[in-house]
Amino acid sequence: MSALNWQKSSFSANANGCVHIAAADDGSIKLHESDDPDVIVTTTPEKLRAFILGVKAGEFDHFAADPGTGTDT
Repeated sequence: MSALNWQKSSFSANANGCVHIAAADDGSIKLHESDDPDVIVTTTPEKLRAFILGVKAGEFDHFAADPGTGTDT
């Protein structure tokens, strides 16, 4: 397996507070957090696509609410 080319969102404020994503040679998608890079989640492009569509539709906005105000960040 070749080395993974990890990418992060341009919306990430710093290197220690973001999720990285990479495509593996076997067609799977790998995700990990910058502060715990040894824990890697594996998914498929189809499942990631469904998740991204849910994010774009606002289905998960309540997870990103500011705990101090209860509003979206």
